[in-house]
Amino acid sequence: MTIQKLEDIVKTVQNQKPKRVVVAYAADSHTLDAVNNAYKLGFVIPILVGDEKCIKDLADKEGIDISKYKIIQESNDMNAAYKAVELIRNGEADVLMKGTVTSDKYAKAILDKERGIMPPKGVLSHVTVIEVPTYHKLLLVSDVAIIPAPTLDQKIAMTNYLIKVAHKLGIEQPKIAAIAPSEQVLPTIPSSAEAALISKMAERGQIKGALIDGPMALDVAIDMESAQIKKLESPVAGDADCLLFPCIEAANTFFKTCTKIAKGELAANVMGANAPAILTSRGDSSLTKTYSIALACLIAEK
Repeated sequence: MTIQKLEDIVKTVQNQKPKRVVVAYAADSHTLDAVNNAYKLGFVIPILVGDEKCIKDLADKEGIDISKYKIIQESNDMNAAYKAVELIRNGEADVLMKGTVTSDKYAKAILDKERGIMPPKGVLSHVTVIEVPTYHKLLLVSDVAIIPAPTLDQKIAMTNYLIKVAHKLGIEQPKIAAIAPSEQVLPTIPSSAEAALISKMAERGQIKGALIDGPMALDVAIDMESAQIKKLESPVAGDADCLLFPCIEAANTFFKTCTKIAKGELAANVMGANAPAILTSRGDSSLTKTYSIALACLIAEK
C-alpha cells in the first residue's frame, strides 16, 4: 500500500518492532518532545547521549517523563556525537538522530574514516519527504542540506536514495524528475546535460526501480497543465513523485518555500551511512522531528 500522508508513516511503524534511536547531544525541548512522542506511540526505544543533569532538568521543565530512557553521560557535544555513532557501529542502536550538536560536527562523526559509519566510497546525501497542501501526493526531494554542488556520480547516488525511500513508502515505480532550467536538452548547461544522462541511464537499466525523465523544468514536473501546454509527453511530467535538484541552493529554496509559504510539513533523513541518520534543523518543530523519526524507523526496517 502506498503511503499518502506523513501521518501514515507513523501508523506504519507503529505496527513494526520498535527501533533503538540514539540522540547525539540531546539537549533541546523539540528533540526531547519528538522522541517522547515516538516513544509513547510505541515505535522507538530512546537512548540519549549528553549531559545527564541538563537533559533531566529540561525534561522536568517540559513535563516529560524520561525515567525509562537510557541516558549516557557526555558533556562535550563532539564526544556525544562520536558516542552516538559508536552505538550504531556496534549494533547497539538502529537509528541516529541529531540533537543540539551542530550539523558539521554531526557529519564529521558519521564520516570519520576510523570511527564513523560510512561504507567504502559511500556518499552522504539528504532526502526530504514533503507533504504540501497544494500537491496531490507526497513529494520526495534531494538534496537540500548536504551536497552543495553534486557531481554526476553524486547525483546518481542521490537518485538511488530517492528510489530507496520511495520504495519504502510503497511507491513501486516512482516517477523522478531531474530538474533543470528547461525541459529542452541544453548541452552548455551542466544541470541539463547531466539530467539527460541520468534519464538515459535509467532507460538503459543502469539505474533501476524508477521512471526517470530529464531535464525537466519544475513547472512541467509537478503541474500537468504546464506539461500539456508545452506539449511534453512524459510519464513523469505533471505527476512527479521525486525531484532531483541540480544544486543545494535550488533544493533548499524549494523545500523552505513549500514549508514556510505553502505551509507544508516534512520528514527528513540523511542516506548513505550504515543506518538512517536524522538531520533536522534545531528550529524544526517537534512534529517535523517526530515524522523524521518515523521515516528513519521505516527505512531501518529490514
